[in-house]
Amino acid sequence: MFLGDSITAGGVKPDGYVTKIKEALDKKHADLKIECIGAGIGGNKVPNLQGRVEKDVVAKKPTIVVIYIGINDVWHGEKDPTRGTSPEVFTAGLKEVVDKIRDGGARVILCTPTVIGEKKAGANSLDAKLDRYADLSRGLAKELDLPLCDLRKAFVDHIAANNPTDAEKGFSRAIAST
Repeated sequence: MFLGDSITAGGVKPDGYVTKIKEALDKKHADLKIECIGAGIGGNKVPNLQGRVEKDVVAKKPTIVVIYIGINDVWHGEKDPTRGTSPEVFTAGLKEVVDKIRDGGARVILCTPTVIGEKKAGANSLDAKLDRYADLSRGLAKELDLPLCDLRKAFVDHIAANNPTDAEKGFSRAIAST
């Protein structure tokens, strides 16, 4: 199961990341008949996940849950800090979500937030805050002994190596195919 925001919701589209992962798993492990569920809702932040984790995740009894959250926690607070999520609320809320999922019997893989836009690191006004929230996710993964998928680092490194013109639209889609 993939739990997150609109990025995860879009991940179930034919070219989305949830679909691509399912195809790869089916190809390599067809005998396991793995079901991939995308539980993403646009606009979600960590506090939203806290309110829906029992119904949307634990009740479905998944074996593995990949949590990919953080973009909206940062981005929504850019113009209106009351709409964002403070680092303290982000960390405590994410820990609560992980604990509930684990208590329900599932393993958790935690992802860092990625990028907003596709410009090189430091060119986006939110990069420093995204770095901070990625660090919070990394720290929580270490504290809770969770596998970590460092998507922020992967996206930043890929963009730095492959976007010399600093193109804004459509560049990050290439990451899914690499």
